Amino acid sequence: MSRIGSPVGASGLAAQLGGNLLERGEAGFDEARAAWNARFDRSPDLIALSTSSEDVRAAIDFARENRSTLSVKGCGHSYAVSSVAEGGLLIDLSPMKSIAVDVAGKRATVGAGVTCGQLDAATQQHGLATPAPTVSSVGVIGAALGGGSGYLSRSYGLALDNVTAAEVVTADGRQLRVSADEHPDLFWAIRGGGGNFGVVTSLDLRLHEVGPMVLSGQIIYPFENAREHLRFYKDFMARAPEELQCYAFFFRTPPIDAFPAEWHGRPVVDFVFCHQDPEAFDAVQPLRQLGTPILDLTAPASYVATQTAFDASLPPGQRYLSKAHDLDELTDGAIDTIVEYVPNTVGAFTAAYVDPLGGAIGRVPMDATAYAGRGSKYGFHIIAGWTPSAEDASVIGWASGFADAMAQHANGGVYVNLIADDETDRVPNAYGPNFRRLRELKRMWDPENLFSSNHNIPPA
Repeated sequence: MSRIGSPVGASGLAAQLGGNLLERGEAGFDEARAAWNARFDRSPDLIALSTSSEDVRAAIDFARENRSTLSVKGCGHSYAVSSVAEGGLLIDLSPMKSIAVDVAGKRATVGAGVTCGQLDAATQQHGLATPAPTVSSVGVIGAALGGGSGYLSRSYGLALDNVTAAEVVTADGRQLRVSADEHPDLFWAIRGGGGNFGVVTSLDLRLHEVGPMVLSGQIIYPFENAREHLRFYKDFMARAPEELQCYAFFFRTPPIDAFPAEWHGRPVVDFVFCHQDPEAFDAVQPLRQLGTPILDLTAPASYVATQTAFDASLPPGQRYLSKAHDLDELTDGAIDTIVEYVPNTVGAFTAAYVDPLGGAIGRVPMDATAYAGRGSKYGFHIIAGWTPSAEDASVIGWASGFADAMAQHANGGVYVNLIADDETDRVPNAYGPNFRRLRELKRMWDPENLFSSNHNIPPA
């Protein structure tokens, strides 16, 4: 694949689009190519603002016929920024904002430009929700194609486990509806295989009765007792009901009024939780009695507010790096490594956290979808965030060193949505025993690897 040397022939594509075709220098071009992660500044040659599957088909045909690099951007919330390539044609799906909620059937159909926050706002009007990440600017479809875990996942599985059908435009320009009964092999592959097999323009999702009020909050302790707190936390989560999800976060407290001034810049352990019963104080009470917390923000809150609580910690336009591991257990060795590295945290927006899995996630057979992390008990994630490029070396060095140290306590698996830009060799690890089948399906559905600007699965 290559750059588009000139926009010659682009007029034909422009005539087919319901949306606009943007060239460099045009109004809106830089806004459309901008990534949430400012560490990357990539520029395609053309951007097709797509409003329908027909637009997507026309753009795919153009890229295939011109043998140009093709990238696909939904909501742009990507750590590796694989959604925007240098050169070629970018299909921008952000105009596809449709949301249809079937209250009686407990289903929703969402377009490729819908964020988790927009979906939550629409479904919570009816006391319904589906598992989704805990940052509202993340795209629903982008998250679901790789997994999509959140507060509801121990009860209802990953986002992809709640996908019942999808509209997909394939590399040869076909517009297909896929489900368990229609093109089941492609339906299997997209649920975990990312954007490797086609452009997903809409998803049908199963909804569940949640909210509008839940019990949520943060219980923040000094880091000096982190080792003991994490050992307690491991046992606590082993007994916790599936209606409760609790992450263990580690970060340096920011210089904001919410924290007493004497704690600014000091490392902490933060138990961030959501229980679906707004009155379930007894379920979280043990976490509130581990000592004297710096802050205890336990309170009933709306599910929508709970889902947006992390937004301020991950603002757009900063520099980000993600690292991740799957863990079979939160061992003493893993806890010791956390205790060693967290006090040296660098980056104003940096945090690491433990993500309990299991529950409904683990009850789905390994081969039921392309997602292969079913047997892991925890995910361990490092989200490094900073502003000045001058800090690149120190922040990336710290995060990479922390991830390397944690690898000896991990099982080799990794959540594909958090694979870093420099970790393409880990893509097979994300899929484990499913990788061979994915490569065979890639050969069937995209033999020329047109969809390669992603965590790529090469054709067999």
